[in-house]
Amino acid sequence: MPLKFYKHKLLLDEGLYPRKSLKRINSRYNIKHIKHDLNKGGISDRNVYEIARKQKRIIVTYNIDDFRKLAKKSRETGAIGVTQKLTPEQLDIKLNSLLSKSSEKSFYGKYTPLSKS
Repeated sequence: MPLKFYKHKLLLDEGLYPRKSLKRINSRYNIKHIKHDLNKGGISDRNVYEIARKQKRIIVTYNIDDFRKLAKKSRETGAIGVTQKLTPEQLDIKLNSLLSKSSEKSFYGKYTPLSKS
């Protein structure tokens, strides 16, 4: 039986493309960008993590090393690591594919790499 669609809540880290350039996931999921939507550009990774935790959002980030460590600290948030080599279109497709196959709690309390393939 297929998973029921869940509208994940995401927080795009500062270096990521603005959410409007990610048309699929922007139309299907609840997304905020730390810089463009929340006007919190330049804050520390710990502060990004705390905002995500308080809002129960999954962080999508290029900053794999730091957020891999932080992701396990709370079951109220998590992190999805992406490579900078992806164009906005590729990121949109791959992230949408990952999210659409995932349950409500799939990403909380852990770090999940976005497949390079």
